[in-house]
Amino acid sequence: MRAVDLSTHPGHLARRLQQAHHLLWNTMVSQETTSPQFAVLNALTAEPGLDQRTVGERVGLDRSTVAEVITRLLRRALLDKVRDPRDGRRYLLRLTEEGVRTHKELALRTVRMNQVFLGPLSDEERQTLFGLMHRVAGAAEALRVPGEGATSADG
Repeated sequence: MRAVDLSTHPGHLARRLQQAHHLLWNTMVSQETTSPQFAVLNALTAEPGLDQRTVGERVGLDRSTVAEVITRLLRRALLDKVRDPRDGRRYLLRLTEEGVRTHKELALRTVRMNQVFLGPLSDEERQTLFGLMHRVAGAAEALRVPGEGATSADG
């Protein structure tokens, strides 16, 4: 059997893109705060007071990963959790003052990093890339959570 041309394998290319993103993130954004941690901070900036499950849904993290990310952010005092006054079994998450400051600082750095990451592409190519990535990610989400993704992708 002949060798496979990995340049035609989307998983291989996605891994290479992820490696490039990881390198740029660590160099230009933060070695302390990971991209998933930033995504959680960003979700809570947009919607303060979400519970852990909802945060995970917003940023596309599975239960165990979002739990670990939130634990690390709580340890670093970037998040606070308070009992939901309507449901004492649930905790709601909010950014601390340090969390707000960290998010703002990292958000500014991500702008520059994304300019470098997408630098080889024209504006039109960037729009095409994002459109295709959203479509593939949406289809993949439908496979991961049967029934849920199909309806959200349609409407």
